[in-house]
Order: sequence, then structure tokens, then C-alpha cells
Amino acid sequence: MKKYVLDLTVSSVEALSPKHVLIKLTDSKPLPEMTPGQFVEVRVDGSPSTFLRRPISINFVDRDSNELWLLVAAIGDGTRRLATLQKGDTLNCVLPLGNGFTMPSQPSQKVLLVGGGVGVAPLLYFGQQIKAAGGEPTFLLGARTAADLLELDLFKAVGRVFVTTEDGSEGERGFVTNHSVLTHERFDQISTCGPKPMMMAVARYAKVEGIECEVSLENKMACGVGACLCCVEKTTEGNVCVCKEGPVLNINKLSWQI
Repeated sequence: MKKYVLDLTVSSVEALSPKHVLIKLTDSKPLPEMTPGQFVEVRVDGSPSTFLRRPISINFVDRDSNELWLLVAAIGDGTRRLATLQKGDTLNCVLPLGNGFTMPSQPSQKVLLVGGGVGVAPLLYFGQQIKAAGGEPTFLLGARTAADLLELDLFKAVGRVFVTTEDGSEGERGFVTNHSVLTHERFDQISTCGPKPMMMAVARYAKVEGIECEVSLENKMACGVGACLCCVEKTTEGNVCVCKEGPVLNINKLSWQI
């Protein structure tokens, strides 16, 4: 897929929580084709301590509004600077990068999309694409508290949504792999993104149940094209650059102890 370096215009910035913002970007021309699970590398201007681009998952692509959505957790100097962007500002992006999720082979397949924290970001676009193809995705979303759950209304507009919170403030108490839906229903395919311990737990569940499973890795990715080698992941086929061969990988290719 062809890659572009574009100066995109900020159409809006919405605070979703004290530490999360949704940045919507547009362009005078139609945005390039992008698949769920891919990401962009954004240049952070005005941050003296931020020398490298920041990888941000594609949260959604609104073709009607010609907008690209980026869900950003403002946790470091670079992302905190991104959170200060205003409508009309310009954000330089390299996109689309990496390989995305595998679409179900048939709309009738039951697909479970599991996200934790800001890792829910790429699952919204994936779920929308599954719905557009005639399927009905099921989302299982986890967070520490109810205040940390992001874009719930948007997920509910796309498919079924189940929630866990560590403190029990919304949904079932515990982690995503503790949710009762996993014992009551059988799924054909699982895709997950979030903290590595969560993804490893999901992968273990999928392995035991014999379910095809893909994970979207969140290794540090400075260049996005496989040149800097800072995102290398060990697999059954040798070391790969997550930014180029991933970020989405089948769990059967990973050397995780699951």
C-alpha cells in the first residue's frame, strides 16, 4: 500500500478524559486508503524534547467528512504537546503504515474485539468495517475505572459491547479475561489491542479454546518503515520489525510463553 507524507489540518480536538483527546484531521483532497489496525507516524512540533515521530493508531476514518481520527493518550512530552493542538493547526503525518487486522472470511463469523485502555483505538474502525461487510462485531473493553472507558457510545453504535473495570465501577469487576461472556459464548475469531499482559492473557484464552487470534503490538516504533530496528519482536520465523511486519500479528507467529 502506498505511503504518504501529508500536512493534515486539525478539524477538531475533543477531550475524552483528563488524559485522552480525540484529534480529527482532514485534507483538501480525499484521504488515502487505510485499513483497520494500521497506524500513522506524526511529527511533534514545538516540543524541544521530542526528536522522533510518534506512532498513533488509526482510530477511525470518516469518509463522509473526509476525516482521520487519532485517539491520543497524553502521557509524555510529545503526546502532551499533541493534546494542545487547536482547530486549524497543521499536523504532519506519514501514513498509512504497517499491516492491519484480518477481516472475517464470512459475515456470519462471530468476531470478538478485545481492547484495554487506549488500546481500544484501532478496534472502532475494525468493528465498523466488519459491520459494513454485513457482520456484527462483539466488543469486550477493559479499563481501570469507568472514567477510563473511551468512546463507549461509538462502540455501542457499531456492535455489542461488554465492559470490565478493575474497580467494578462499570460492567463486571476484574480484567477482560474474567468477563462472563467468554464462558457463555463461543467466538470464531479474536482481535485484541492493549497492554501486553492483557493481550497475552487473551492469547492464552484463544490458544486453549482453539480460536484464531491476532494481537496489535505496541512496541516503540520510531521510524515506521523498519529502518531503526527499535521495534523488533521475536517470532517463530525470526526477528521482525513490528512497524513493518505488524503491528498486527497472529499469535501463532509470536514467541510468547502462552
